[in-house]
Amino acid sequence: MDAIIIETIIKAVVVLAIISALAGFGTYLERKVLAFMQRRLGPTHVGPFGLLQLAADGIKLFTKEDLIPQNANRLLFSLAPVITAATAFIALSAVPLLPEFELFGYTVKPIVADINIGVLFVIGVMGAGLYGPLLAGMSQANKWGLLGAARTTVQFLSYEVVTGLSLLAPLMIVGSLSLIDINNHQTGGLSDWILWQQPVAFVLFVIAGFAETNRTPFDLLEHEAEIVSGYVTDYSGLRWGLFFVGEYANMITIGFLASLIFLGGFNDLWFIPGWLAIILKVSFLFFFMLWTRAAWPHVRPDQLMWLCWKILMPLAIINIVITGLVMMV
Repeated sequence: MDAIIIETIIKAVVVLAIISALAGFGTYLERKVLAFMQRRLGPTHVGPFGLLQLAADGIKLFTKEDLIPQNANRLLFSLAPVITAATAFIALSAVPLLPEFELFGYTVKPIVADINIGVLFVIGVMGAGLYGPLLAGMSQANKWGLLGAARTTVQFLSYEVVTGLSLLAPLMIVGSLSLIDINNHQTGGLSDWILWQQPVAFVLFVIAGFAETNRTPFDLLEHEAEIVSGYVTDYSGLRWGLFFVGEYANMITIGFLASLIFLGGFNDLWFIPGWLAIILKVSFLFFFMLWTRAAWPHVRPDQLMWLCWKILMPLAIINIVITGLVMMV
């Protein structure tokens, strides 16, 4: 029992460290990818190819003055960024990141908590991340922050429904909520990918993933084009940085979910071993999110809600009904 607890703690620390580093490196990748697509240079001055820009940004966030507005609720104001970052990492605890491997004769399962309702747990915890932006906007005593929090709540709640509905049809096919069972369902290679059986569900899940991670074209929660910054208007320093660590960690989580549920997971792909296959899939989906930001314009809030409730929601329900009828036949 003690060995299991120690192993779980070690895996949790390793996942936290690696994903935190990848989330930070994601900011560098985004700036470089956008610069390349927009014929700019991006970070170049700090270190070779601007690689030390990450360290410079980290030092700046740690040393920058941490301001709390005079009339703000200090407890909620301080707690909100922690909720956003914590829920992003907690969601990863039920995600199998790599296939099993042996280390010094010991079989390691690269998943912190192997639970049989993994999909439900991940979606639920990511949904709970809504309270971070909501409390951040409500605690500021700033009407712009409050309006940003209200807009955040509407967007997250709406697209969480689409996320859940888009996953129902694939789960009906597999008959399990375990991400490991879903991965094992696709062991036959490329032809067994659930993507080919559920292309509509995949598209719906990716679109909802963009909305739930505050990515273009749905980045209305913290909009660069506005003078104010939505629910992060009054934040500075490390607390401001925690919101973005949570955002990039959620992008990685969405990439793993899409890869495990629709793209064959960490099964071997031709001559590519499973551990490398899942890394390549998640990397491509991460790049796709950056590519979309460089190529796609923003949408208005009313267009966002119109797309969710009048297009995506009916499509998700129709897809579930058709899947059920096909399975009955």
